[in-house]
Parts: sequence; C-alpha cells; structure tokens
Amino acid sequence: MRIVFMGTPEIAATCLASLLAGGHEIAAAITGEDKPRGRKMILTPTAVKALALERGIPVYTPKTLRDEAFLSLLAELAPEVIVVVAYGKILPEAVLRFPKYGCINVHVSLLPKYRGAAPMQRAVMNGEKETGVTLMQMDAGLDTGDILMQSAFPIGAEDTFETVYDTSAALGGEMLCRLLPLLEKGEVTPVKQDDSLATYAKKIEKADCRMDFNKTASELCALIRGVNPIPMAFCMQGERMLKILRAVPTEGKGAPGEVLSLSESGEGSITVACGGGAVSITHLIPEGKGRMTAADYIRGRKIQKGEVLS
Repeated sequence: MRIVFMGTPEIAATCLASLLAGGHEIAAAITGEDKPRGRKMILTPTAVKALALERGIPVYTPKTLRDEAFLSLLAELAPEVIVVVAYGKILPEAVLRFPKYGCINVHVSLLPKYRGAAPMQRAVMNGEKETGVTLMQMDAGLDTGDILMQSAFPIGAEDTFETVYDTSAALGGEMLCRLLPLLEKGEVTPVKQDDSLATYAKKIEKADCRMDFNKTASELCALIRGVNPIPMAFCMQGERMLKILRAVPTEGKGAPGEVLSLSESGEGSITVACGGGAVSITHLIPEGKGRMTAADYIRGRKIQKGEVLS
C-alpha cells in the first residue's frame, strides 16, 4: 500500500520508523517547517523530517493544505492512504477524501475518551488506571471519526507523561503495521464513536501546572507525573518558583502548603501538607538552577520547616 505520512514530533517519527521497518512503501513525508531550537536558536528540522531525509524519503513542508498546489502534489504522489500522527494542521475535506483508503490518524487515547490536544497528560493528571491508542478514520470533526483499531495499556503508579508517551509511540507504530494489511484486504470493520461518552483533553496551560496544596496528595502527585518532563508542575516558595519533578504521597497533617519535615537521608525529602495527607518531594528544579535532589536543596539551607509553599 502506497502511503503518504504526515507528522511532526518524535512520536510521529517513531510510528514512521515502524512502518519503514515493516517494509511499507512511504511515498513522501509531509511535516512542519524547520524551527529555531535551543539556547542558540539553531534552525532544526522536525523529527519526522530528520528521519525521512536519513531514509531517502521525499519531504514536503507546505504552508497550507487548502490550495490547489497541495492537491496537485497529492495527485503526483498518488497515495492509497494517508497516515497522520501529530501533524499539527487540520486536514481539509478535499484531503480527507483524496486517498482510496482515506486518512488514518493515530490518536493516543481510548476514544471517545480524551479527544483533543493533550490526551496523555490529562489521563495521567486525572489518575486514570489505563490509557491506550486508537487508530481512527479521520473525518471533519475533532477526533470524531470511526474507530478502526484500539489497544489499551495500564498506567502504573510511577508512570509519567514521558513513559506514557514512549509506550504510546511504540504501540501506535505496531498497530499501524497490523492495520494497513487488514485495511487493504477489506477485513476492518469501522466502529462509530459514542459521542455521549466523549471527554475533551484541552491543551496544557501554565495555570494547569501550578500545585494547589488544598488538593489531596494523590491528586498533586498525579499532576506532577502528568506534566513530567514538560512543562512541569510548580509551586512558589515566596517569590521563588520551584519546579517539582518527583513526589510521592505520604502521611502528614498541617495547613495546606506547610513544610512539615525535612530529611537529608538518601535523595532526601521535603514533606508538605495537602488538603488530604501530604506529599514527599524528592526531586526539584529551583528557579535559576539545575535539577537536584531534595537533600541537596535542604543542605543548601534554601528551605525551612514551617514555611508555607503556594
């Protein structure tokens, strides 16, 4: 089956690599434009572009998909199916209808749950026990198309956005390799989504990442895991921002945000009271500093028992 692949970040590159390893024919990769990255703002290609160029696959970075030029490009490429993974642009109706087998999207949730921009983060933040990957026949709606294949996996107590991302990427690529031959043989039965069960995973904003110590310890730890490694949960110690990398629920009573105890043993811990229980912070990034253990932060005499974080 002749494929045009549309995607941009690492998760898309992982899926593209799986298709290539499976021997699928990739006619071209459509991806975002190079962007300045890093402290020196060096112009850098997307993960998909980098992989495609390495494998000798033609790469296109159209500014729009809504003109005749792009439809002419598709006519030249003649894809039987378009595979879309975190591309970043909305596909117009003319593109959705173009290939024989339509456009297949890899969506990283168990649709119809967590439609939208941040399904992996929201699943972890909300304390879900499982998530998964859905291969969907794209339509004009937001993640509303028919389900073609779906696989679930558990979210463990130590899982973060990063680990769920890695698992989803690998699973998405493996599922594509299973689906496409079945699709070509006509052995796939699309299943309509039940819109009444739909939930929306809105984009993560900075306000979502601020720790509210009136919440329970389990809620706060889920937040920390759900936005690790980016954009990261944070709280304020006076005027200083503390980004929190890792914390676990523990016992403790006090005013919400009150530092109950400090320990320099091992990695150390900063125990902070919550609306229910307490959190034991073990790894953090103080404003203007690098990553460090709680023990190192305590030894620097940067925090005292009885302080109140907010």
